[in-house]
Amino acid sequence: MNAHRRLEQANDNAAAFWLAQARAHGWQSRTRPGFTAVRCARTPDDSHRLLVTRPYAEPAALDQELADVLKAWSTVRFTLEDPYGGLDLTHFGATRMPLMPVMTRETGPVEGGTRTLPFVSEAPDGDSLTVDEACDGDTFAEVERAIVDGFPRPAQQPWTRGGALPERLLGEPGCRAWLGRVDGTTAGACLTYDDGEATGVYWVATLPLYRGQGVARAVVETALAAAHPDRPATLVATALGEPLYRKLGFTVQRHTCWWTRTSASG
Repeated sequence: MNAHRRLEQANDNAAAFWLAQARAHGWQSRTRPGFTAVRCARTPDDSHRLLVTRPYAEPAALDQELADVLKAWSTVRFTLEDPYGGLDLTHFGATRMPLMPVMTRETGPVEGGTRTLPFVSEAPDGDSLTVDEACDGDTFAEVERAIVDGFPRPAQQPWTRGGALPERLLGEPGCRAWLGRVDGTTAGACLTYDDGEATGVYWVATLPLYRGQGVARAVVETALAAAHPDRPATLVATALGEPLYRKLGFTVQRHTCWWTRTSASG
């Protein structure tokens, strides 16, 4: 499959994942072919999420649509993902972040093959490293805390149960959570979202005490093997995470441009 199609699958998966969060939280959303907006509303100035999912011929038209959404929602903060790089949002008071790679992985077995849950291995220091799916509220809360504190997500700190990831998210079809533990103690986590076309990997996090012990790799490998190994996988990588994902078979399809605004402007 060509790179253009894989990029669109990654875009669509990200949009679907944010819409699932909107349903779980009870947030407003807007969606049309090529553009999705989610009014994250934990607090009045929570950062709204906007995603461009298809190429656009007229940046000015998309710019106006963005302006309409920001006005209608009285947006203070926002993050917009533009994998096509044709927008300039400086007049909205937004700042362009460093480009990040959109990566995909073709179907196929991970190292070690099929995983039986819980997956048990050994960390470099000899401790027991286990990865299992979080299927109940208490375990999902451990996943949430690992993501909030390990990623980290400052806007959700100090962590409160359900503040970032409500338990209702587990009821969204396609959404699954994965928890890594070292000697029984929470060490890392991630979420996956399957939309019927691809499995997206999100918020891969390791708590500071356990970094460098193979936790992230074990969590992602187990999620890939156990979620939907018959689907391609997608993610957006940070600079720190990209080398790991390359080792796991992910390749770069395109570098996406994220714009952020942290105060009212424009």
